Amino acid sequence: MPKKLPEYNASSLADIAFMLLIFFLVTTTMGTDLGILKMLSPPAPENQPQEDKVRERNIFVVLINKNDLLLVEGKPMDINNLKDEAKKFIQNPNRDINLPEFKAAVDVPFFGPTEISKQIISLQNDRGTSYGIYIQALNELTAAYVEVKNELAMRKFGKVYDDLDEDRQNAIRKIFPQRISEAEPKNYGGK
Repeated sequence: MPKKLPEYNASSLADIAFMLLIFFLVTTTMGTDLGILKMLSPPAPENQPQEDKVRERNIFVVLINKNDLLLVEGKPMDINNLKDEAKKFIQNPNRDINLPEFKAAVDVPFFGPTEISKQIISLQNDRGTSYGIYIQALNELTAAYVEVKNELAMRKFGKVYDDLDEDRQNAIRKIFPQRISEAEPKNYGGK
């Protein structure tokens, strides 16, 4: 009769393997991808009438070519001047006929009847545009809206926009809605 091997109790191996698994899950750090934090605008209500074609004067066109050069409203521009030009376009303080027109006065809480600009900023880039310059341009345009909202908040309420309650923020957003249209990249500069 062959010699019988002693049995090995393997029930504790499962427990040890489970504890090791938990240990490695708890102690391992998972890398998180960072990206652009953007909130998409809600879809337009179905019963909302469609606006007519947007007039050219209401669009602030920012093009970035494959060489990372900016062309704003058809003219070369340094990225450091983009925010100030965008602010002038958004506000149109002197009602310049070459800058955006205004909708008829709308009753805005805390402000009363107020004309709302029909402005839209169009950011377009070439397929060869570097990510860095694109993000820098987007940041400058966003900063223009932030500054415009902060200036209005300080004039009207004596506080910056972020320190206002939600109702006052909504009123300012109604006057200066952030409209940055990002077009699909094209091959403006060739291959």
